[in-house]
Amino acid sequence: MNEHLHIALRLAAGGVPVLPLRRGKVPFGNCPTCAKNACGGRPNMKNAGPCRCPGVCHAWAAATTEAAVIASPAWGAAWRQAVCVGYHPGGAGLTVVDLDNAEAIAWAHGALPATRTVPTTRGEHWIYQGIMGSSNAVLPGVDIKSTMAYARWLGPGTGTMTALPDAVRALAVKEPLPSRPAPQAVAVPARSGSGECRHRTPVYLERGICMAEQRINEARSAVHTTVYRTFLAVLSAHGGCGCLTDAHITRLFAAAQAKGESPRHCTDAWTNARTRLGL
Repeated sequence: MNEHLHIALRLAAGGVPVLPLRRGKVPFGNCPTCAKNACGGRPNMKNAGPCRCPGVCHAWAAATTEAAVIASPAWGAAWRQAVCVGYHPGGAGLTVVDLDNAEAIAWAHGALPATRTVPTTRGEHWIYQGIMGSSNAVLPGVDIKSTMAYARWLGPGTGTMTALPDAVRALAVKEPLPSRPAPQAVAVPARSGSGECRHRTPVYLERGICMAEQRINEARSAVHTTVYRTFLAVLSAHGGCGCLTDAHITRLFAAAQAKGESPRHCTDAWTNARTRLGL
């Protein structure tokens, strides 16, 4: 049996929806009937359609746990050309945080709880139990793959899988509009929380602050959104443990203002992030 097909059937038996990936590690193109979504799309897509095509069409939406479909003649040619196995994380109740370089991995160690980790060609996949919307480039070198997305199967990984944290969910949240006007000049906001920092080691906090400053400094567009998401990520990791000092917050505000953000917007973004997290 084709090695990729064998892996796919084993994963499907464990409840993981799978599909073959072609050269370039991408899904196969649609058949002529489904080209340009002329068939209306599959029932499980964002805009549900009537398509019941037996082929590997519509990318992630083709992923299935049905062995009869996976091993069918209609999928046979795709498996013979496949270079690896893909899977639909959201369909398996999972979220993959795709860390594409060493800097992104360092950020994750400082901002996210440990979970099952799978090495990739350039970085790591951090896999959490729980689903959310998928989003690319939420931070430099960081993609989120869950619902309506596919990921490469690169092995079971190591470590204990943990529940999807708010720090990951927050990365995909767009900044809300301020609910009320804020003063033009403000002092550094008060710190939050008095619990124990789960990271315990101060170097992780310092690394996280440095990564946050870097993300803001490297923003080339959508600076408002980058600032908000960065504040949200920092507060998700440390807003409830009391380890953020006034000096840390001042550094974040200074980085944002160096990119042209006003004190008012910094305060609005910080307040909105705290409100989002219930702090």
